[in-house]
Amino acid sequence: MANDARSAEKPKFRPQSVRLMDQVREVLRYHHYSVRTEHSYIKWILAFIRFNGKKHPKDLGKQDIEGFLSDMAVNKNYAAATQNLALNSIVFLYRHVLDLPIAEDLEPIRSKKPVRLPVVLSQSEVTLLLSAMSGVNGLLAKLMYGGGLRVMEALRLRVQDVDFSNGYLIVRDGKGGKDRTTLLAKSVVEELHAHLLETKILFEQDRANNIAGVYLPNALDKKYPNAGVTWGWHYVFPSKTLSTDPRTGIVRRHHLNETGLQKALRAAKSKVAIDKRVTSHTLRHSFATHLLEAGTNIRVVQKLLGHVDVKTTEIYTHVLQQNLQAVVSPLESLDLG
Repeated sequence: MANDARSAEKPKFRPQSVRLMDQVREVLRYHHYSVRTEHSYIKWILAFIRFNGKKHPKDLGKQDIEGFLSDMAVNKNYAAATQNLALNSIVFLYRHVLDLPIAEDLEPIRSKKPVRLPVVLSQSEVTLLLSAMSGVNGLLAKLMYGGGLRVMEALRLRVQDVDFSNGYLIVRDGKGGKDRTTLLAKSVVEELHAHLLETKILFEQDRANNIAGVYLPNALDKKYPNAGVTWGWHYVFPSKTLSTDPRTGIVRRHHLNETGLQKALRAAKSKVAIDKRVTSHTLRHSFATHLLEAGTNIRVVQKLLGHVDVKTTEIYTHVLQQNLQAVVSPLESLDLG
């Protein structure tokens, strides 16, 4: 069973709340889990408790956990990734909230993990798609394809994460809580510079209006209380409107919501009549595949994507363009009259 690196690094935290789910929230926030992860973990912990007749988890054990997870696979037909998320949630509950041992030999019936090839656009299709996009969403799409970024990695970029001098982007706290560097395409530099000039006007307006600083990860606001009001920590893609922080109630400027980009991609796809299913992740898939087609070493691609295991990157070798012109279909050899 995989250990959570972020939790393992910190000393044991004793929640102060009386109610179990409040304790879960306390511990998740102590370990600086994202709001999305917090919502997901709470959802699956509650589902686990309800499945077992609302008994307290301290009164449940290995068979109860296996029964819940097996039911997800056998009766609910959940995907393998969802089942793993539920398992991680339960492990977190026992290890870091209840401070109770959890069986290392859990053997639930596993959801089947189908091997699905990623949808990849050809370079000509990417050209059509990006040419049909403009403004902030067009710039976002170019950065994502140019550097293989996930959508939230792009939206969470801070000004200081853009290294114009060396031509790369720094992705902070990516999937798995790890940092990495990836490519900043030269062709987008001028447009990105212009965008940041406009963004700085918004930043200066916020400072003039004494708006609270941007959100800082990992409790950095306690270590560096003034960092949130500095230009370097400002989001590259800030929202046009202020919003209320769901945890603290502080009104501040957050980054753009991903729904705007998703709508812009769908509109561009329809405009240029691309029949493939196109999502923001399609740009990342296409980035990796086109690099491999160009002869880039797979280990380099692995590093740029932030994959822990090269086997994850190898999926793109299955969708590389082949020299199909040299292969003759067996149908051609038949005399069908």
